[in-house]
Amino acid sequence: MHIDLTDKTAIVTGSTGGIGMAIAKGLAQAGARVVVVGRREDSTNAARDAVNAASGRDDARAVVADAGTAEGCAALIAAEPQADILVNNLGIYGARAFFDITDAEWEEMLQVNVLSGVRLARHYAQGMRDRGWGRIQFISSESALNIPGEMVHYGASKAAVQGVSRGLARVLAGTGVTVNSILPGPTRTEGSVEMMHDLARERGVSPEEMEALFLRENRPSNLLGRFATPEEVAAMSVYVASPQASATTGAALRVDGGTVESIA
Repeated sequence: MHIDLTDKTAIVTGSTGGIGMAIAKGLAQAGARVVVVGRREDSTNAARDAVNAASGRDDARAVVADAGTAEGCAALIAAEPQADILVNNLGIYGARAFFDITDAEWEEMLQVNVLSGVRLARHYAQGMRDRGWGRIQFISSESALNIPGEMVHYGASKAAVQGVSRGLARVLAGTGVTVNSILPGPTRTEGSVEMMHDLARERGVSPEEMEALFLRENRPSNLLGRFATPEEVAAMSVYVASPQASATTGAALRVDGGTVESIA
């Protein structure tokens, strides 16, 4: 399958590293002009350069904005008022006992993980609808279906993302604009690698052994037997952004290594 996104503009939030960076590179390699979004100028510019290096072109753009806030979303929209592909990848997480999660922490989780995507989709979807073509993606998590007891607020925010994605797909039915959520499972991002190293030191094992231990103890249903790579998640995103995925909409697409124990 040859995916050609030439002449398409793709905005990827939270794209200075991890899954977002891998998606940005993948879309650029398929021909899209990618807009990298991050909060810090140095890391955002570095990500733009990495995307250009991956594509062999120099058409990627960097927008410095905190898309987890209303002001940041407005700044991004002002800088890039139109897009053909929107990947709402920005998200935060963190283990916290339920009884210790404050209202402020709930609010931050919902602002960043849910309302960021709502604000951007509300703007960009209208132009896509008017032009008769578009792709909107919400990067969710298997935690939306397997709500983790150690971070209920995170799982709840991702469940909300699933609802927004499905609902918006209904709103845009028949317009040529597809809306889908993508559910990664344990993925070898910079943050998870650091966490595995920290846990490995605490338990006196290697990081590789810790990764296997983590899956056995926390995600025993995982069938892959290892963390996925960001590039494996990005491959799903690039396909869903393609013209070939025109009949895929309103879906929750799992790249979770079989973690969710469901046949649907």
